[in-house]
Amino acid sequence: MKTWKFILVTTLISLAIGGIYLLVVWEHRRTPGVQTQNNPEQGRTLDDVAIVRLMFMTSFDDAVKLQGTSVWMKNGYTMPYYPYEGGRVVFAKKLGLIPSAQRLDIKKAIKVVPPAQEDDGIDHGGRQVFAVFSLPGSTDLDATPIGVIQGSTEAYYCDTLFYYDNPHIIYDNWPKDVWAAIDAHQVKAGMSELETRMAIGQKMQTDGGAEGNRTVTYDQAGRKWTVTFLHNHATTIENE
Repeated sequence: MKTWKFILVTTLISLAIGGIYLLVVWEHRRTPGVQTQNNPEQGRTLDDVAIVRLMFMTSFDDAVKLQGTSVWMKNGYTMPYYPYEGGRVVFAKKLGLIPSAQRLDIKKAIKVVPPAQEDDGIDHGGRQVFAVFSLPGSTDLDATPIGVIQGSTEAYYCDTLFYYDNPHIIYDNWPKDVWAAIDAHQVKAGMSELETRMAIGQKMQTDGGAEGNRTVTYDQAGRKWTVTFLHNHATTIENE
């Protein structure tokens, strides 16, 4: 290509790019503050960008890494727990279901063969893996299932069951009165669906509507709550 043609082509490209830029700037100034529906950041909340750590456990050695740490129950009022006495899980003395946001101080992970008739929320497989823990302020040891081993196959549910950081810190944007309700395992008007789950658990049935705009019935260890949400705020609360 001759030099004069190269210069002409380069100049035309520059003018085209400059024209597009000026058009974009003019349009932006003509409609300041207007965002399109294609903006992926539109509608994002602080809850959406909160950092919730995951461990992606695949083996018993991964479960052992919980020893000496604290976790907080994410999947509240779904997982049973039992006394751990004399080096064994006492299945005959089930203590109840672990509440939402409850802190568990993990002492160790163990492999257990549960009684065939015991329904603890996790497939029996050949053996189950239990986390042995104590509750804050208690010296008693308890245990809850966190995984299953079937032959050479292992599955762990800790990322579903637990927060590995204090949820008060993860969601430190929530108002004090909301956290007070959560710590009391109560629901108050204005709470979001996530805040409500943090208070009374994950065991629920919905009317089929979209999250944030629906009616949800929660089973809080036998106590029923029916909460209607509008724009992700609790508007009507009924409990039995």
